[in-house]
Amino acid sequence: MKRKIILRGLQGILPGIAIGYLITVAGSQAWGQGHYVPCVPGLIAAVENELEAVRLQTLFWGVLGAGFGAASIIWEMERWSLVRQTGVYFAIVSMIMMPIAYVLHWMEHSMWGFLSYFGIFALIFAAVWAIEFITGKYMVKKLNAHLWGTKGER
Repeated sequence: MKRKIILRGLQGILPGIAIGYLITVAGSQAWGQGHYVPCVPGLIAAVENELEAVRLQTLFWGVLGAGFGAASIIWEMERWSLVRQTGVYFAIVSMIMMPIAYVLHWMEHSMWGFLSYFGIFALIFAAVWAIEFITGKYMVKKLNAHLWGTKGER
């Protein structure tokens, strides 16, 4: 099990960096006014150098990818209920995401900033979870229809 968690974590590093990079491209497209904005101005000000800010952010994107990848093992705990899996997974990824978001200045450094960022994170998590749940349910229904005939009869 430990080996699987480590392997999943390692496999998550590059996707984490790639997703982070794509987010900066999308953010620049939306708010950059024709310029590439590699990270938030607060992070650049905190480290006093744009290159160092980008390097730090890239490192943390890798950590996020590793954390989400390693935590994905939760979904294989067959004896756990879906509610327990979801709760534990959400708790783990929240404990990874929130400190990183704070350090990288993705949130305002106040209680309101923390709570609003956490709320947005929770809403995005819930939306992705719902999409995955509905997709999985559809795939099971489709598989059952294929196994038992087109009407799903036994």
